Amino acid sequence: MCGKDSEASSKMEDFYELELNIKGLNNLDESLDDYLTLEELNGENQYFCDSCGKRVDATRCIKLRSLPQVLNFQLKRYVFLPKTTTKKKITSAFSFPRWLNMGTRLSNPSQSGLIYELSAILIHKGTAVNSGHYVAHIKDENSGHWWEFDDEHVSKLGCHPFGEVSNSKSHTKAQLAYSGPLESASIGNLVDDNLHTSEFHALMQEEFFSSTDAYMLMYNLRTEKENKDNLNKINKRDLEARSNSLPSYLYEEIQTLNASYASACEEYQKRKDSQVAYITERREEVKLVLSKAPADLLDDSYFWISVEWLRLWADSINPPCIDNSELQCVHGKIPIAKVTSMKRLSNTAWQMLFSQYGGGPTLTSNDVCADCLRDEAKNAVCADDYRDRKASLKQLAEAALAGNCPDGPSYYVSRAWLVQWLRRKNADFPCPTDAGPTAPLRCSHGNLLPEQAAGAKRVLVPESLWIFFFETAISSRSDNLLGFSTFSSDSEPCEICSRELKEVACMEDCLRASKLKQRQNHEKLVTAKTFALHPGCKYFLVPSSWLAKWRAYLTATGKNVSTCAEPENLEVIIDSLVCQKHSRLLERPLELVCKRGVITQKMSTTDGLVLITVMDWSLFCEEWNAKEDKGISAEIVVLSSPAIKLSGSCDDMPISDEDLDHSTDEANDGLEARKLLIKTYPETCEYCIGERESCELMRKLNYCDEAICVYLVRGKEVPKSIMEASASASEPDRRTSKRSRKTSFGNSVNLRVSGTTSIYQLKMMIWEAFGVVKENQKLHKGSTEIDGDSATLADKNIFPGDVLWVTDSEIYENRDIADELSAQKFDSRQAEEGFRGTLLSSDVPIHSFEDT
Repeated sequence: MCGKDSEASSKMEDFYELELNIKGLNNLDESLDDYLTLEELNGENQYFCDSCGKRVDATRCIKLRSLPQVLNFQLKRYVFLPKTTTKKKITSAFSFPRWLNMGTRLSNPSQSGLIYELSAILIHKGTAVNSGHYVAHIKDENSGHWWEFDDEHVSKLGCHPFGEVSNSKSHTKAQLAYSGPLESASIGNLVDDNLHTSEFHALMQEEFFSSTDAYMLMYNLRTEKENKDNLNKINKRDLEARSNSLPSYLYEEIQTLNASYASACEEYQKRKDSQVAYITERREEVKLVLSKAPADLLDDSYFWISVEWLRLWADSINPPCIDNSELQCVHGKIPIAKVTSMKRLSNTAWQMLFSQYGGGPTLTSNDVCADCLRDEAKNAVCADDYRDRKASLKQLAEAALAGNCPDGPSYYVSRAWLVQWLRRKNADFPCPTDAGPTAPLRCSHGNLLPEQAAGAKRVLVPESLWIFFFETAISSRSDNLLGFSTFSSDSEPCEICSRELKEVACMEDCLRASKLKQRQNHEKLVTAKTFALHPGCKYFLVPSSWLAKWRAYLTATGKNVSTCAEPENLEVIIDSLVCQKHSRLLERPLELVCKRGVITQKMSTTDGLVLITVMDWSLFCEEWNAKEDKGISAEIVVLSSPAIKLSGSCDDMPISDEDLDHSTDEANDGLEARKLLIKTYPETCEYCIGERESCELMRKLNYCDEAICVYLVRGKEVPKSIMEASASASEPDRRTSKRSRKTSFGNSVNLRVSGTTSIYQLKMMIWEAFGVVKENQKLHKGSTEIDGDSATLADKNIFPGDVLWVTDSEIYENRDIADELSAQKFDSRQAEEGFRGTLLSSDVPIHSFEDT
């Protein structure tokens, strides 16, 4: 040590706030001692001295030369964890006083003392560093009361910064009670008289506060002998504003706003009085008119008015003109049917309304429409006649439906129409449907449809009933009477339609005969029954998908006949199975099964090639116009050498003639112990098949935003239904719900994931859905446990529609998911407005001190 100060020691730097450590410290006094303590630099931490030109032992500390009017303390509640490279919040309690003497903390201690009073506390609520909520507790300098500012909400706390009675977990009550605010003048008097008197020490130790969430403290300077002259230079205008509890500019602005508000209130009151007066006048008008409205029963001079307009007039502030147009009939008068939509008014009431609102037309007691009255009476008579005639003819209609038509002239009507006519109840008038009793029986040529046509079922009705239908059709005033064609009992069906129906029937008979013949020719293939295969015999291959369509086409009945399409051309399908590049097969035959010495082939309706007999292939070529020589032939070989692999494997190993001869001779000798091979002509193209499967696998792995189902299983036993669903193949097109549902064994939820989603991310989603921490999750697909947090779902063969199940080991203690999310290496969320420049929004601390 050379005893010299470093060059940096002579530099003065300003500071925004003092950043104080609180980890392991209990109060503000201990943190200030830690902040200003002398640090020794020795050993590996020696200081390089420019004067000595070498590393030497040295000391370093921070010295405060002067303090501002407002002193801010930044409490370091957030520490950096090197192991996880994340930050963590310190939630231990930290106490601080109401009054703070900073005079002894200066490098040149002040004899007069620097007395600061607590004026604001900034609080962070929450356990995570990158999230939470911020509030501020601020003291009113004039009243001494504290206020809490929580976004747009402001609450009064009283004389205590945390409220008079507080149950909050973020702080405790003061250690010593305080009766009320202490004026600044009393502090000044105490300091001016004697800084070290017992009264002053009692004042300094009177009240302390404690909080687990406070991260910034603000203190205001109350008195300082060195600044007395500056305090006396405050201008008169500011002193007057202070005496009025507000600054002058703010007081003037409030006065202007108050005057504007008073003017607006006065204007509003004037408009309100005017509206109230008008509404009162309207009410009196309504009462007066309604009192004069009843017309004398013996007086024949009265007026009609619309009920709808009368209701609108009574309920509206500004009623429209009188509108009686909706009451008039086509003759310009009042129909009897509108009697429920109008009211009678006396002459006095009508004149009052008409003179005030005008409009019209004027409808008097003499404007009742006689023509409409006669029409109504005529319709009533016709309705009675129609109802009576229909009742008398009902028995004839029922007898006609039963096939009992009396002798004499008769006519055809639609059976379905007649049934509906009988079912109609409470029908007093003809309806438009009464005009078409023969419409379904009339063909496009205007003639009678053959009875074999769809919807052409008919019945014979007697002439009396037919005449009633005819008269009803005319009186129904239907715009279309073409449907009322007359077809007597001796009418012949349309020859053209009969010929067309016969042709269609002939084609359907041929098609049915063709299908029947194919079912008889391919009895085992139609029923999808497996049949025994024999080594050395020749077979042919067809796609299982084509065979499934062919089977559905042959067995379709009823309504399914029209919806079941004919399978594709067999020859085209066979040609599509051979690749153009290598002239080899693009599909593999389905696997063989040997059980109890009988060789059969597995069945499928979607993938692979199916073996059929030579006879079936020959008949298929004849039935579906295919060439026999274009077929894909195959034979079954029993391999004696275990090194030869099954057909369809990726390894293309040649088979010698000796192996084939030897396998044929020993075909029936221990088949279960040997390997079976389907040798095809041409051979399968493993290159093209592998390329296609690779593309399909890549497409399957690169899924995005698809749904999988996760079950939370409670208990030791996993339900069989979940195990089977989890072990089965995924169904990408299956519709899934986003809703969680609860079952007897636990909960289930559908999660949206992608192929690149990691197992860690999936466990975080499960944690959020079920509340099970990721360390306690035992995740399974079927009977296989899924491990490795860094692996993706595609790596673990988890695809859309898969069902997973998870159990809770309950080994590790539960904790808040927010802590885990904040510890992830994601981009930090933006700090709240108003807190920029603090340690909450920056990883770089702001130091303002002097090095020595």
